Amino acid sequence: MTEATIGIVILLGLIFLRMPIAFAMSLVGGVGFALMRDWNAAGAMVGNAVFETGLSYSLSVVPLFIFMGNVLANSGIAHGLFAGADRLFGRMKGGLALATVLSCGGFSAVSGSSLATAATMSRVAMPPMRKFGYSDSLAAGSIAAGGTLGILIPPSVIMIIYGLLTESDIGKLFIAGLLPGLLGIVLYMAAVIVAVRVRPDLAPPVTEPSAMTARDRIGAFGTLTLFVFVMGGIYGGFFTPIEAAGMGAIFSLGLALLIRGLDWPGFVDACRQTIHSSGMIFAIIIGAEIFSAFVNFAGLPDGLVDMVYDYDLSAWGVILIMVAIYLVMGCVFESLSMILLTVPVFYPVVVQLEFTGLLADPELVLIWFAVIVVVVTEISLITPPVGMNVFVLRSVLDDVSLGTIFRGVFPFWIADILRLALLLALPVVSLALLL
Repeated sequence: MTEATIGIVILLGLIFLRMPIAFAMSLVGGVGFALMRDWNAAGAMVGNAVFETGLSYSLSVVPLFIFMGNVLANSGIAHGLFAGADRLFGRMKGGLALATVLSCGGFSAVSGSSLATAATMSRVAMPPMRKFGYSDSLAAGSIAAGGTLGILIPPSVIMIIYGLLTESDIGKLFIAGLLPGLLGIVLYMAAVIVAVRVRPDLAPPVTEPSAMTARDRIGAFGTLTLFVFVMGGIYGGFFTPIEAAGMGAIFSLGLALLIRGLDWPGFVDACRQTIHSSGMIFAIIIGAEIFSAFVNFAGLPDGLVDMVYDYDLSAWGVILIMVAIYLVMGCVFESLSMILLTVPVFYPVVVQLEFTGLLADPELVLIWFAVIVVVVTEISLITPPVGMNVFVLRSVLDDVSLGTIFRGVFPFWIADILRLALLLALPVVSLALLL
């Protein structure tokens, strides 16, 4: 366990020195394994991790869902979602901010990416909100917070990675994320309503919502149909998540062509972004596998389990400590780094905790823990000083300061903390659709 602790400290140091996390984990894991055993064994372990990851059939779901999201982002479909949501809430105080949250939830449901949602919706929602007199803090905050929904509402790339790391059923993870994701949308919209009542100057007087074009209607209806098609097929057992990813990618391409929103340069750009993102994720997963092999060989998970028994910690006490660690890490780490650094260490401990009632089943514990981890990771996306969604928004909106955006996300951060407390206290919210 001592060797693993030293390895983690060195890894954190390399990350703070801005070494890419994939290389940092591979380096520490490979060298640590070699020093504890021998270099030939380490070489075999590294080669096996690269070979098995590269040929993993399960990982094919990653580029397919990423491609689906990139096609939708490049085809202008997000504008249809925003226009449809505006028709629903345009006659309410703060209606455009409410429409932004709802359309972020809808777009993230089919893109699976928080960063893509934040970047896309900033171009779609920010201009009309500024035009009608919304404050920059509320406008930017609703986009940054709404974008975080992309890592929980299925199909979620983070959920896929968690499933691969823990060998959990990805379809069940998707289903478990649905109700907490919808709860997130409701609480975010409540945060907007409360914010504009406490400070009416954040939003202008109520205006008539803009009319939807035929293209907007097709885009909004098509996106809803795509989500129902993918999730209905998985939940109904008609196809696997991998098959759903393939059909969803084809469906999104057909929808983009139907509304004539995707030209050849846009298609090429979607392919390029998919290759870039998939390559990065594959490299990180390989690094995580190598680092996981090292910490397991060093006995860190077993040492943590022994520590739980030695200090007579309850199962809920351990979970609360893990949540606290995630909240602290979220201040300085981006979401994917947190998942890959902690899940290989924490999940062997979680499956050995003794819960009662609904969580007595180890499989359900892992699925519930996945939802908790992803929700805490969502919080990290809008937590200073790192807040990846905030920095994405800042890169797109270069005339809005970081301080303004962080002030805008504060009500949504409070809503996230409330949702986290509810999911911890009531595991049935995450597991109801699986029972």
